[in-house]
Amino acid sequence: MANTRYKLSDTDLDKINCKLLYVTTARYDSDWHSTIHFHNFTEIFYVVRGDGSFIVEDSEFEVKADDMIIVNPNVSHTEVSSEQSPLEYIALGIEGLLFSQIIKNEDTHADYFLQNYQDYKHEVLFYLKTLVAEVENKEDHYDRLCQDLLEVCIINMIRRANNTFSIASTKKMNKECSYVKQYIDLHYQENITLDELSRLTYVNKYYLVHAFKKYIGLSPINYLISKRVEEAKVLLETTNYSVSQISDIVGFSSQSYFSQVFKKTMGTTPFEIRKKKREEKSQ
Repeated sequence: MANTRYKLSDTDLDKINCKLLYVTTARYDSDWHSTIHFHNFTEIFYVVRGDGSFIVEDSEFEVKADDMIIVNPNVSHTEVSSEQSPLEYIALGIEGLLFSQIIKNEDTHADYFLQNYQDYKHEVLFYLKTLVAEVENKEDHYDRLCQDLLEVCIINMIRRANNTFSIASTKKMNKECSYVKQYIDLHYQENITLDELSRLTYVNKYYLVHAFKKYIGLSPINYLISKRVEEAKVLLETTNYSVSQISDIVGFSSQSYFSQVFKKTMGTTPFEIRKKKREEKSQ
């Protein structure tokens, strides 16, 4: 009797940190509405049969059977079916996951990805159809099984796409958000834009806003403004710089805008803050 034993590697494996929100099936008919929309989570579409087109942000491209379309969070999109060959697809909603494109050893985030899995449809469709069956039947522990199936499906997708894209979890996004916060804390006096922060972190700017707001409680630009106001308050209380000079120092484009934002944030004007501090000192 001959036995062959295959040992697994000793590499520590982390589970994919994401949550399956829903599984749905759709088929084009007369009440189909192709309305541009977006979600704060990732959507994956697998075209089972038919053809049509996808509209993502400013791009429109044709889709056909066995195409997989991945749309990252906060990216506007919709699907349009042909009349002759109606679209039919399976879609997944996934929270806490961002797909990234791998180009020349660089990890960059894109709005969407399109990959055809015709050569591996028996594998991908097995996982997707099993997910559909599980959520329809809802047998014991189906939700846990679906979560594990999702991880297997994603790994298979990446493998069969020749590792041309990767995934980033919420944990990684927290690292990117921490970097953005530190960058703003150091460079708040400069002209920082959302496009620049997106370029620095290689994160889609719409998803960056969503992730940063979840991480800090404010959008990156609102955090920048609050940082400038905070530093301006310190200067008003500890220096003899004029309000106009302080406005320039902390990075506001004009004194009037600075005063307007300061009052909205602090509930009082820069002049009143300075006056109050001087009165306290004199006493």
